[in-house]
Amino acid sequence: MFVDEAKIYVKAGDGGNGCVAFRREKFVPRGGPSGGDGGNGGTIYAEANPHDNTLLRYRYNREFKADRGRHGEGSNCTGHAGADMTLLVPVGTVITDQNTGDLIADLTKPGQRVLLAQGGRGGRGNQHFAKPWHQAPRESEDGQTGQERNLRFELKLLADVGLVGFPNAGKSTLISRISAAHPKIADYPFTTLEPSLGVVSADGNPGKPSERNGGRTFVVTDLPGLIEGAHTGVGLGIRFLKHVERTRLIAHLIDTSDFSDRDPVHDFEIITGELAAFSEKLSAKPMIVVATKLDATTDRARLEKLREFCAARGLEFYAISSASGEGIPQLVRGMADALDRLGPAEEPPQEDSEHAANESTTGGNESEDAAPQAAAPRTEER
Repeated sequence: MFVDEAKIYVKAGDGGNGCVAFRREKFVPRGGPSGGDGGNGGTIYAEANPHDNTLLRYRYNREFKADRGRHGEGSNCTGHAGADMTLLVPVGTVITDQNTGDLIADLTKPGQRVLLAQGGRGGRGNQHFAKPWHQAPRESEDGQTGQERNLRFELKLLADVGLVGFPNAGKSTLISRISAAHPKIADYPFTTLEPSLGVVSADGNPGKPSERNGGRTFVVTDLPGLIEGAHTGVGLGIRFLKHVERTRLIAHLIDTSDFSDRDPVHDFEIITGELAAFSEKLSAKPMIVVATKLDATTDRARLEKLREFCAARGLEFYAISSASGEGIPQLVRGMADALDRLGPAEEPPQEDSEHAANESTTGGNESEDAAPQAAAPRTEER
């Protein structure tokens, strides 16, 4: 099951309390204070895992709490620190704070790690409060409360080329032809219910990425079909349009076969309008136009109309048949050439995750300073 959104609650471990104790040994009448410090609470991190491709593990398990630190003990024994917790998420996951909407991190690289909630610091034992004028202190500190946050995970697939178009435009058939991806293909609208990723070789055999030096490869994603009103939630579009934001190049597939009674130019305008309505960033992305099902196109009038429309607007145009393979090599090379001209993908802006974790706690248990403040000493009643 493909899950690309999840809302979770995280609670870092509380720090252990400091201990009030005194050294008591034979022949040592004034042993002095020996209360140990409390252990630090466990901290919660998120890490991008290249082996995950869905947020399914967070669909039903939505609360994560790290271990608290143990209290300090006598004989200057410090309590054990709580174990840290690491939440594995797919590469491409965007983490935001539900309460403030602040971006915490955009994990775009395998192994990238970010702090989500800082564990509480352990309190000091009474050994730290001894002074020449106060040699038998009965003060100690309580451990600090660990941070807690409500977070939102949003997965945005990382791909170089995104295939968009109306349902049954031939997107799934194309990606199955040019890569090793095997999405479900059927002759009815919305066959594709979740995105598919495929690695494409521009200089080798289609579906078999080249491993020799100089071989160009790129990643293509097949997105569920868009329809008019997709940016407002009609169909499946609003759920998957966000994945197009990650792509460097959009390949707009349009059905010009005899079986389609739609106007290809009107289809182009509808889809581009939906992209622009969803995000200005999408409307500014480079695009190529691909006329599909060339093997089933005997009347070339609509095909030529679309070709002339693209030429007038300076858009690259390709006509292909995924069934016969006609035009596929030219399209794949055209995609690779376009990506070469665009250059490497830009790195998304990153927040200072540790600072954000300290600033965006819920429940008001922590101060607004980045560094935790020391707890007030606790005096033991006699």
